[in-house]
Amino acid sequence: MSRRLADVARKVGVSEATVSRVLNNKPGVSEATRRTVLTALDVLGYERPTKLRGERARLVGLVMPELQNPIFPAFAEVISGGLAQNGYTPVLCTQTAGGISESDYVELLLHQQVSGVIFVGGAYAQADTSHDHYERLRELNLPTVLVNAPVPDLDFATVSCDDRVSMEQAFSHLMQLGHTEIGILLGPTDHMPSRRKLEAAERIAAATGLELPARRIVHSLYSLEAGQAAATRLLKEGVTAMVCASDPMALGAVRAVRRAGLRVPEDISVIGYDDSALMNCTEPPLTTVRQPIESMGRMIVELLMRQMTSGSPVTDELLFAPELVVRASTGPVSVAAVR
Repeated sequence: MSRRLADVARKVGVSEATVSRVLNNKPGVSEATRRTVLTALDVLGYERPTKLRGERARLVGLVMPELQNPIFPAFAEVISGGLAQNGYTPVLCTQTAGGISESDYVELLLHQQVSGVIFVGGAYAQADTSHDHYERLRELNLPTVLVNAPVPDLDFATVSCDDRVSMEQAFSHLMQLGHTEIGILLGPTDHMPSRRKLEAAERIAAATGLELPARRIVHSLYSLEAGQAAATRLLKEGVTAMVCASDPMALGAVRAVRRAGLRVPEDISVIGYDDSALMNCTEPPLTTVRQPIESMGRMIVELLMRQMTSGSPVTDELLFAPELVVRASTGPVSVAAVR
């Protein structure tokens, strides 16, 4: 007990006597100090006294599938800053192969009495997986926000970049450059953002008369290595351009083109998705569809705070417009390809 008092007092910068008054629910402590002490208790991993466990900690779970893709740290930075401005501390939960599952993280966060949860990518976007832990959050009426397209009927506040518009921008750009043999690299078949992108691409093809046979649509994981393997398959189909569902996949596609003895963009044009960090420093600099991370991040925090204040769930999906950033990985279709 004395160690706990000392650790929390040191963390907050108050006396052990003040921490003791908070833990024993005694008067004489300001509300701001009381909240700070309880948050420090949660951050340091100490359990709250039984009589205080009914109160929510000023902690927010921030659940992400990984941190290797630069888009996830970018979201984490913006969201964490917004939470801090509102007096909340993010608890970052990332998954690793063979590690803690998303549902296990939810249980851990509930045990810590978090005030809300933000999911940036996860099982909610996969149709062929369990969603029971989301139902548990719904039953508890815990403020929750999802980032990017969820499966139908989950009914949580959602902030998404418009996948359909992103494909319209990418295809329009390539078609203006003369490309008609276009391939698509998407995520897994049950992944909702990829499904939306595919639906948009098929609609564009139908409206413009562009051929988009199934052999030019490849599903893979969101990684450089998976992108390289998928792009190698597309090259065998004679495509002159590729639209990728993530920047790492696009970088894998560039590698596949080079290993096939071809050039980007002289022989094959490549478009990524996200405009994550350093995409303007690659060789060649990557043309990509930019997600508006800053504005999306602010809205994510705003939706969470709104639920905390009102006590009522929000179930709308807010769509943000993407922006095509044209760099040097796309160019006019080559004369050889036309022939």
